[in-house]
Amino acid sequence: MEDHLPQSVRVERRPVTEHESRHANGPDWDRYADEYQATHGAFLGDAGFVWGPEGHTEDELGILGDVRDLDVLEVGSGAGQCSRWVRTRGGRGFGLDLSHRQLQHSLRLDEETGVPVPSVRGTATDLPFADGSFDVVFCSFGALQFVSDIDVAVAEAARVLRPGGRFAFSVTHPTRWMFPDDPGEAGLTATQSYWDRTPYVEVDDATGVVSYVEHHRTLGDWVRLLHGHGFTLADLVEPEWPEDHDRVWGGWSRTRGLLTPGTAIFVALAATR
Repeated sequence: MEDHLPQSVRVERRPVTEHESRHANGPDWDRYADEYQATHGAFLGDAGFVWGPEGHTEDELGILGDVRDLDVLEVGSGAGQCSRWVRTRGGRGFGLDLSHRQLQHSLRLDEETGVPVPSVRGTATDLPFADGSFDVVFCSFGALQFVSDIDVAVAEAARVLRPGGRFAFSVTHPTRWMFPDDPGEAGLTATQSYWDRTPYVEVDDATGVVSYVEHHRTLGDWVRLLHGHGFTLADLVEPEWPEDHDRVWGGWSRTRGLLTPGTAIFVALAATR
C-alpha cells in the first residue's frame, strides 16, 4: 500500500466514495507510472504474465488455461504486459486501464515488442464493451482493490463474459490487512482487525485532496460477491513465497512471505445460462 508514499502525504483509514476513489487513483497512477515501469518493468517482462510480487507466472500456475482463439479482457492492464503475453499464446488480449500514462507505456511496449495490445481508457465499474464480448476477464493486481463500488465491478465482469466464461483476479491477500505494510520484522505483528474494512487513504497535506485509495475485503466478502453475480468459485490460489526469491516490493518480502500469504488469486466461472 505504501510503495510510492510521498513525503507530503498523510495516511488515514476512513470511508471514501467511488468518485473519490476514481479521482484519486487515476491521477496517482499517472504520476507513478514512470517510476513503476522503471522499477518493476524488468520483473514483469514486456510480454510477461506475473500474478503477484511472489513472481509466480501464468505459465507456471495456469490460472486462465489455454487462451488460444479466446477473447480476453485485462481490467487494470497498466502497460499491457499480461495482455501481450495472452497474444503471444494465440489469444486476443485487450487492455483497459484508468491511467492515461500507463496506457502510453503500453503503446511504447507495443512498438518495442511488435505485439500490439488494443487498449482503452476506462473503469472497472463501467466497462465499454457489449454483453457477452469475452471468454475470459482477468486482473493481475489491477483495478479491483482500488474500486469502492466493487459490487458494480463484479457485475460488469459478469455482464461482458460469455456463458461459462472465466473471471480470475489477484489481490493483496485479505489477511495482510491485519499487519503494517512493512517488509521487515515490524510487518509480522498484527496491529488491526481483519474485519475492519475501512479503506486505506492517502491525503495530500497541502491541498487536503485524497490522492490514493485502496479497499479491503475479507475472503468471505469475495466469495459472497462472486456467488451473488452467478459465479462459481473454481479455485482460490495462495501462492507460496519461492525459497530463492529475495525481491522486496513495497510490503512484500522474503521475511514476510515465508510465514504468511501476500497474494490471493480467485478463479471463478460465469453461469452457463
